[in-house]
Amino acid sequence: MTEVHVAVTARLAAVRQRYTDGRRELIEALVEAGAPLTVPELLRRCPLMPASTAYRNLAVLEQAAVVRRIQLGDGESARYELSEVLVGHHHHLVCAGCGQVVDVEASPGLERVIADSCREIASRAGFRLEGHRLDLVGRCERCS
Repeated sequence: MTEVHVAVTARLAAVRQRYTDGRRELIEALVEAGAPLTVPELLRRCPLMPASTAYRNLAVLEQAAVVRRIQLGDGESARYELSEVLVGHHHHLVCAGCGQVVDVEASPGLERVIADSCREIASRAGFRLEGHRLDLVGRCERCS
């Protein structure tokens, strides 16, 4: 976890922000979870943190490209996860039953096919692609 804290400190410094105790607590909660979390889920893991402080800190962490806010289309509010700069490129399995989200990595071969296909689709639409995200929606083992 030390490498994550070093990277977060550097990214925050680049946008002239400090790595405060509250921000560290949010980062540690996201590292421990290993999956995207909603603000209520983060607050359960950081019970002494007021919601307003969590939202303010998440905005700063997002500005520094330390966390990324995602909408998974699962009917839940936005979720937050560590940025790919910190944890690497990945995709999500989303349970349509319970809302569980699991981070998954595609094989290098599949990732090339996905990236090439995304570039082709974007090019045809005159869109400059900056990245892609793939969410696979289904039912987890518990909800099947």
